[in-house]
Amino acid sequence: MYTDEKKKDKNYGSIFVYCVLCFVLVAEVARFAKPYYSNFENLMETEALVVEEGFVDVMNSGKLPCPFKTSHSASARSHEKLSGLIRREDRARPPSSYCVKFQNFATMAKLVKDNGDKYESRPFSVGGYNWTLLIYPNENKPVGSGGYVSMYVRIDNSSLIANPHDVYAEITFLTYKSTIDRYHFLQETDAQRFHLFKQQYGQLNFLEIGYYRDPGHGFIFDGGQSVFGVDILVANPFEKWEVFSYEENIRDPLFNWKLTKFSTRNLDSYTSDPFSSGGRDWVLKVYPNGVGHATGNSLSLFLISASNEKGYVKAKLRVIDQKRSNHLEKQVEGWPNATENGWGFEKFISFADLKDSTKGFLADDAIKFEVEILSFSKTDTL
Repeated sequence: MYTDEKKKDKNYGSIFVYCVLCFVLVAEVARFAKPYYSNFENLMETEALVVEEGFVDVMNSGKLPCPFKTSHSASARSHEKLSGLIRREDRARPPSSYCVKFQNFATMAKLVKDNGDKYESRPFSVGGYNWTLLIYPNENKPVGSGGYVSMYVRIDNSSLIANPHDVYAEITFLTYKSTIDRYHFLQETDAQRFHLFKQQYGQLNFLEIGYYRDPGHGFIFDGGQSVFGVDILVANPFEKWEVFSYEENIRDPLFNWKLTKFSTRNLDSYTSDPFSSGGRDWVLKVYPNGVGHATGNSLSLFLISASNEKGYVKAKLRVIDQKRSNHLEKQVEGWPNATENGWGFEKFISFADLKDSTKGFLADDAIKFEVEILSFSKTDTL
């Protein structure tokens, strides 16, 4: 009896261990499967977004996509998600740079097969350069276009030789849609760079050829007519620019100024002669009776740029102790203050300290000022 009970307990223990191992195994499988499940969900969301965005233009036009069962159907690539740098929309404004109208799109498509399968416009001028609009109306021309019309612009090589600079231009390709009386456009939102070794830019997949075979979509009208155009906005390079720098090794950093007959000075302010420090001209300006909040109680002292510079300045301003060299020094550091559009203090020294003969700031009715320019910013226009 005891033996049977012992065996039974042993079996229960084995079952318990087995259950624990199964639980651990399931937990590990779930942990490793989670990222793959998340990626699968993201993939499904991306595919749904691609299909949705591919139909946006068709839904806005009020037309169904071309039937895929016919040989004239639009390519299935119409459902591709557009790059984030490309806008595909409609607008009322016609092309601003050049426009081409075909009396019959189908006839043009046949005629250009002997011309590299492209229609090449006459040269036109935009931004000081000559350009040509290229339209490829047939399938897989250029190679890789599939069932799309392709549009390109080419800058004239002679324009680049005469003016050998990189040309940056924003390009927008357009086609007229008669059903809504608007222009369908495809725009690269980033400016394109043209130069001697890159003279052409375009959209390989501008619009499905099937849209130009069915008048119901509006891109052919009045017996087969169609209209294409282009906006070219040439961005002129900057001609002036500035360089900001910070000068710390200042040549001739010290300047001294003595103001005599101080007690008889009755003007609101006095300015020193200009002096050069660090390659820049400066002046000191003093208000004997103070300015602003210091009026009537303190002397005001400022460092000012003689050329009206407004940069960052670090300097030490001093009123000299003419007896014991116990000078009063205050440091300025920053951008110009509002009082004088310069650097300084309204309350630099109080009248009490200034007139205290034991402190030596006023001797023989004269006061001495000193400035030491430690560093300043400068902006050079080139």
